Amino acid sequence: MKIEIKGLTKIYKNGKTALKDVNLTITNGMFGLLGPNGAGKTTLMRILVTLLNPTYGKVMIDGYDLLKNRKQIRSMLGYLPQDFNTFPKVRVWEFLDYNARLAGLKNHSTRMTKIDELLEKVGLFDVRDRMANKLSGGMKRRLGIAQALIGDPKLLIVDEPTTGLDPEERIRFRGMLTEMSREDRIIILSTHIVGAISSSCNDMAVIVNGEVGFNDAPEKLIEKARGHTFSMVADDYELERIKEQYAVISTVPVEEGWRVEVVSNSMIGTEIEPNLEHAYVHFITDYAGEYADVL
Repeated sequence: MKIEIKGLTKIYKNGKTALKDVNLTITNGMFGLLGPNGAGKTTLMRILVTLLNPTYGKVMIDGYDLLKNRKQIRSMLGYLPQDFNTFPKVRVWEFLDYNARLAGLKNHSTRMTKIDELLEKVGLFDVRDRMANKLSGGMKRRLGIAQALIGDPKLLIVDEPTTGLDPEERIRFRGMLTEMSREDRIIILSTHIVGAISSSCNDMAVIVNGEVGFNDAPEKLIEKARGHTFSMVADDYELERIKEQYAVISTVPVEEGWRVEVVSNSMIGTEIEPNLEHAYVHFITDYAGEYADVL
């Protein structure tokens, strides 16, 4: 399984350029997608799932041309958009049964077995007869995850999949994705939870202002942040000053005030080993010249 994206550009009718000359090659496994709000991530995903046409460029998915072979590409897709939270007045299992039919599962017994397996995996088996539109926000998110998986897709694209899930559910879903990514399958994961990418993805891209700013293994991005991540202790007054001057990653209360972690191009405090969250903020700060709303 391979996706080849060449010169992909998307210009909306209002003249806004959402993507500019994007070139990516994505192969089997989990692929992480990071970027500030409005960077173009959702536009890229909507193009890949055939909901938007590019203005220019070419996309090949498993040998199929995105514009010429839409039916074949859709047959191998699973998609969970960020705003997937509206459900019809049907029972939970009926909603999945409808999606299973759309995915080409014609045998009734096979569909029912698959539905029950997925409901068990996402923790919804006990509410399989509840009306889908009456579920809580977290349950709706889990049902959205199940519908994306019902057709056993070769290409799974998930946009902020763990929004509304508690920490235990996030870990369980991340484990499901990791297990699935070991097969002949591509999983594209777009998330603001940077740690999810560092623990799950072997390859990633950072989209900034519609362009690919970085494309490589997470460890390569972390390398770029070495020598730029620091820790210090500050009181309330100093903390406010630090926030005004540096990209603050975390603040933890301690006896002396606050333990603060920052990224900076100048020495401040004690140098610490960077993680992917540090590296991402450092990269965006350098690339875009700002660090507001990058996480």
